[in-house]
Amino acid sequence: MQAVRVMNVRREVWPKPLTRRVLTIANQKGGVGKTTTTVNVAMALAQHGLNVLVIDLDPQGNASTALGVAHAVGTPGTYDVLLGSDALRDVQVPVEAAPSLYCVPATIDLAGADIELASQVAREYRLKRAIASYDFDVDYILIDCPPALGLLTLNALVAGEEILIPIQCEYYALEGLAQLLNTVELVKSQLNAELEVSSVLLTMYDSRTKLADQVADEVRRHFGPKVLKSVIPRNVRVSEAPGFGQTVMTYDAGSRGAIGYLEAARELAERGRPADAAPAEHAAAPAAPDHATSDQFGPDGTQEGQS
Repeated sequence: MQAVRVMNVRREVWPKPLTRRVLTIANQKGGVGKTTTTVNVAMALAQHGLNVLVIDLDPQGNASTALGVAHAVGTPGTYDVLLGSDALRDVQVPVEAAPSLYCVPATIDLAGADIELASQVAREYRLKRAIASYDFDVDYILIDCPPALGLLTLNALVAGEEILIPIQCEYYALEGLAQLLNTVELVKSQLNAELEVSSVLLTMYDSRTKLADQVADEVRRHFGPKVLKSVIPRNVRVSEAPGFGQTVMTYDAGSRGAIGYLEAARELAERGRPADAAPAEHAAAPAAPDHATSDQFGPDGTQEGQS
């Protein structure tokens, strides 16, 4: 019965947003579920009647792998958009498992993009301009970021309107979160005033441990209603799916992981843009210093004084 819900056999259609939503899935901590969240939320949205584009910005190309999209060296993709003259529409690839889902693949060429972008004019705005000129009819654009705060992630933050932060329910996942939020505030004050942390998703939740509950409580205390009610449990099916070039939504639709991502995607679809929601006092990110300027970002996109 749960698999029927996940695969949407009954053809339920979720409401389309009033305007195209651009979500950046970011967290410089590795292994927290950024890529897994990106591809499974994208698949769930597409399975429920929404048109979705996934932009893979991680040189590892894991989002491309999970969606069954080729990303060998030389494959046109995000590298050609950021450092070439290709448009997103020219390099997007339809995902076989969902007719309304498209992916702009990432290749290993992106590994040197931070260095190559450093000397470019308006290096932070490359992706934003590509999205602005993207005339394909989609309801959602999801940007999967690498586990770093370099120029690739900076491009995603400048291009996005909303940020979805996946947080693993373990202590180490909380470390570095302040740095991410401070970067968000710097980007918001200097490069993209529309940027907001709209959603936080708890991932790899293990109900058998007290630590998972403690981390979840701490995250909810800080972010308040921005934390999605849905929690993604630790589930082996979620980890197995990419090995078969699939998301867990199609690999095992009845698994706890698939059901968790279905509910998370449903919540995202029901939420409007951050500006449409009443702000929560305790959900604000740490404020940037009053003297913050764009000079605080070094040539590689990282903040000055930080490694």
